[in-house]
Amino acid sequence: MANCLFCEIIAKKIPAKIIYEDEDIIAFNDINPKAEVHFLIIPKIHIESMLALEEKHQTLIGKIMLQANTLATNQGLSGYKVLINTGISGGQEVFHLHIHVIGNK
Repeated sequence: MANCLFCEIIAKKIPAKIIYEDEDIIAFNDINPKAEVHFLIIPKIHIESMLALEEKHQTLIGKIMLQANTLATNQGLSGYKVLINTGISGGQEVFHLHIHVIGNK
């Protein structure tokens, strides 16, 4: 999608510290971390927000959540917070679905 920051990261037009990538998702460290560990996981297909999810995205969302757990534990976290801002009134700033994983070691 044109002018989407996260689509530009997926296309490698904007640099990011990528910690995981496969054919469906990409995870990278947050540029403005709120904790010692703070990364984002995003789908490679452009989905604007949780409000745009459809039944066809069910497997993709499950994959993202399982990968969140794997990446968090790989970074030494025994507990963490998962945050998804949805829509303008939900605090979403970049309109490409993204899942924050936040925790302190």
